[in-house]
Amino acid sequence: MPSTHSARRTLGPRVADQPPAPPRRAGPEQAEAQQSDEDIARGFVSGGEDGLAAAFRRWGPLVHALGRRALGDAREAEDITQQVFLAAWRARTTYAVGRGTFPGWLIGITRHKIADALAARTRRADLVALAATVPPARENRRADHPEAVLDRVMIGHEVSRLSPAQRRVLRLAFYDDLTQPQIAVVTGWPLGTVKSHARRGLEQLRRQLRESGAGETPG
Repeated sequence: MPSTHSARRTLGPRVADQPPAPPRRAGPEQAEAQQSDEDIARGFVSGGEDGLAAAFRRWGPLVHALGRRALGDAREAEDITQQVFLAAWRARTTYAVGRGTFPGWLIGITRHKIADALAARTRRADLVALAATVPPARENRRADHPEAVLDRVMIGHEVSRLSPAQRRVLRLAFYDDLTQPQIAVVTGWPLGTVKSHARRGLEQLRRQLRESGAGETPG
């Protein structure tokens, strides 16, 4: 009579008879890791959400690192990253797969966005320097944030004395926070003309404020 141990071994399924375990399916990130840059670029250009997500996961950290290195601020770097991928998404049909690398194309967009951000900083610095010549309001005084500075500088008699072109450029720059290239597109003026109006407008406004004694503190 066979032993209990032998019976169990006989009745139990043989290892060779068991079906093989199904292969594990790779997740999206594992699948992306096996894709080339060109594959992900094609998915991006095709306009699918998966292509956008894959491109963001692969190159988002690179764009963010470039933005943070140039601007020195993590929050601004996040804004730059979003702006870069939004701009790339809107212009995706202009990228030809195989003619230059996709990350190189993104880096080019990143440099433009960083330049815009640095230009905006310069405009704000100019505005704050200009506002330093204007005495603060005696009532309901607010902190010197850019919005408060705009109220004190842009709404005033001296601004009305600027030429219409100078007023328009300064308002687009400081109220709408547009870069000079963007102002050129909005107005239809050459970029050199926009720069000239902005520079002369600021210089004239400073001169008018000095001449009118606006920067003197009342005794």
